Amino acid sequence: MDDAALDFEEFASTRARRLFHVAHLMCGDWHQAQDLVQTTLAKMYAVWPRLRRGQDEPGLDAYARKVLLRYYLSHRRLRRTTELVIADLPDSPSPALGPELRLTLTEALRRLPPRNRAVVVLRYLEDRSIEEVADLLDLSPAAVKSLNTRSLAKLRGILGEDRELLFLV
Repeated sequence: MDDAALDFEEFASTRARRLFHVAHLMCGDWHQAQDLVQTTLAKMYAVWPRLRRGQDEPGLDAYARKVLLRYYLSHRRLRRTTELVIADLPDSPSPALGPELRLTLTEALRRLPPRNRAVVVLRYLEDRSIEEVADLLDLSPAAVKSLNTRSLAKLRGILGEDRELLFLV
């Protein structure tokens, strides 16, 4: 195995879990999240030598999130008419939330449109700035602010009495 392959293997093994967490929160489906991460890593592996030369570690992480988000959003557009949502339990609980709260929040996020869900996940679960989210989603900062405001309002409506969950995110 050459140095580039070893370097990529180390990158993938250290980032896959976090990428999976983000993917699962966006799509709400364990299997689809696995597919998103695998596709993201496969796309990165194909261009790894070029990526490695031109990027530092934070740049590689940002690139991985951008690939994941773009694939997720394009995949959602293609499957929009044939998607069947089935309630399922997550495989592992979040360390910050109990299982009941995590299920409630996951279900509320699932009811948001894909782009809105991506904004909420990136802003509050990935702790990204407005500018970083705008860059990742190819939107203006004003569009991200607008999507964020509308998404939080919709989440408040969905959560009703459980709206204190929004402060735990």
